Amino acid sequence: MADGSLANGISRRELLKTGAAAAVGLPLAQSLGVAAEQKAASGDAPSTGAKAVIEIWMWGGPSHLDTFDPKPKAGSDYCGPYNEVISTVADGMQLNSRLPLMAKQADKFSLIRSMTHGVNAHETASYLMQTGRSPGDGQVYPCIGSVVSKFKGYDHGYKGLLPPYIVLTQPHGRFSEEGFLGPRYKPFSTGGDPNRDPFSVQGIIAKGITDARQQSRRDLLHSLDTLGKANPNCRDFKKLDECEEAAYSMILGDARKVFDLSSEPDALRDQYGRHTFGQSCLTARRLVEHGVKYITINCKGWDTHKRHFNEMNQKMPQMDQGIATLFEDLAQRGLLDSTIVWCSGEFGRTPKVLWKEPWNGGRGHHGACFSAFVGGGGFTGGHVVGASDDKGMEVADRPVYPQDFLGSIYDKLGINPEGTLPNGRGEQVPITIATKGKGRLKEIM
Repeated sequence: MADGSLANGISRRELLKTGAAAAVGLPLAQSLGVAAEQKAASGDAPSTGAKAVIEIWMWGGPSHLDTFDPKPKAGSDYCGPYNEVISTVADGMQLNSRLPLMAKQADKFSLIRSMTHGVNAHETASYLMQTGRSPGDGQVYPCIGSVVSKFKGYDHGYKGLLPPYIVLTQPHGRFSEEGFLGPRYKPFSTGGDPNRDPFSVQGIIAKGITDARQQSRRDLLHSLDTLGKANPNCRDFKKLDECEEAAYSMILGDARKVFDLSSEPDALRDQYGRHTFGQSCLTARRLVEHGVKYITINCKGWDTHKRHFNEMNQKMPQMDQGIATLFEDLAQRGLLDSTIVWCSGEFGRTPKVLWKEPWNGGRGHHGACFSAFVGGGGFTGGHVVGASDDKGMEVADRPVYPQDFLGSIYDKLGINPEGTLPNGRGEQVPITIATKGKGRLKEIM
């Protein structure tokens, strides 16, 4: 198992530019003494026990019919070759037969089969699913990870070795995650590939630079820092020193160990799957253990316009391995009750298969109806919320909008969904907005 441990002066500015502090922008912003904003009481709600979130983002939009809402009776023009379903440990819940491992963990999460927003464009749909907002009012709202970082991060006493909001391994790329909250709340993106040994986190561990050489560079910079030595009590310099220390902690200190998966048993790594997605799930678990508040696993490759089923035959087993093991591992370590795990893409995919050239069995974008799941952190597992029609084209029962979904997660984290955020214009704007539907996921809360 895991070992459990896991400015004013120009010369100083140049020191940091040359050194490691530039590698960790978020701690840099924090340590530079960006004034902490006043705690917004209206954003706080009673905590329910959830302390962290792992978001599994299926970049591009996964097919709901081929994952969490199978429709074998609709015929081959809709289900293609995926005409078999599998029962799960949760009564009445069935999955695609290619998700046998997730079926065994279905009591730990609940499915939402009636997600909807009606948008078929990647950028707008991603923004909607991550912020609960439609664009067009002249403001860029922060995504859920940045909001959690604000209310659970540095402003509220977070003292972790690592930034409170981390993305494995690349950011969403569709919009600015931090929105009007600013760079203090932007996620730290690791880059690299956790399936490679060692996992060289991009921007932290320079390729080909040994620890000894890194330390000698630091010593040289210190020896050249005449301005700092002449002003040892300068408040601004002390803040820069804190920043440098935090950066080097990630390069040479204990924070670096969190990303060292070699300390995990080979059997467990195999169970997660020796691929980027599986090892990202394992890394996410380790980040939760070390107090990180919000982790996004950005899993690309789900925008399957062409040869959809060929792609799914490769991605489904990886998805099954990684997600099922993550739930099992969190539960065995006593972390699931305090960790929310949710999974979705920006939309689903067209239920009717596009068999003709050039698609050759592809699926398009479909925002009218799609699926998501959520588990842990106090959410009830083993339930199905809402339903699609017999072909998965439209919502048949209990529409769930992005703001309902996100608001439910905020609620479990003790963040008042009706609370407010400062938008940089001296105004306070609501974290979420009301919908015309049934609202938050009371069925599983």
